[in-house]
Amino acid sequence: MAIRIHYNAPVVLTFSLLAIAVVVLSATLMPRLNLQYFAAGGGMNWSSVGDWFRLFSHVLGHGGWSQLAAQLPFILLLGPLLETRYGSGRMLLLILVTALATGLINLLLFRTGLMGADGVVLMLILLSAMADVRAGSLPLSFLLLAVIFLGHEVMLILRDGSLAQLAQLLGGLIGAGTGLVLRR
Repeated sequence: MAIRIHYNAPVVLTFSLLAIAVVVLSATLMPRLNLQYFAAGGGMNWSSVGDWFRLFSHVLGHGGWSQLAAQLPFILLLGPLLETRYGSGRMLLLILVTALATGLINLLLFRTGLMGADGVVLMLILLSAMADVRAGSLPLSFLLLAVIFLGHEVMLILRDGSLAQLAQLLGGLIGAGTGLVLRR
């Protein structure tokens, strides 16, 4: 009996494969790829297509394997479940809105570089938590996961002295807000 592999969550899987490709290419053949196309921040030329592209694409760029390896399991665990529940179109829209919102907040408030899918991960975590909210009940497993991830972001802020991580927390607000709206 042959086992077929199917592309069960096209948006999440494509996002993940693109992030992997960016890390591989940045680490090997194209070392400046991340900085040129997959990092937002530092400034914005509002008439530049490249700058607008980076406001969205920064979620695909990562500082290396360790950053990607820390985020990808959450994306691949939660993403397909949410994409099945809410649909590929909504999932793509949520990722794009999260990328744009985190990129803009970082640009407007901090002027530092921004790279990685922290905001997308937090959006997925809190959207997952909100998906199973019942009248006055919150799943403890997702609450613990959200606390751990939020705690990690806050510890990075305290350790590095950089408030730029706050832009990533916006992804969580997007996920929680969307979860509340879609559950009605």
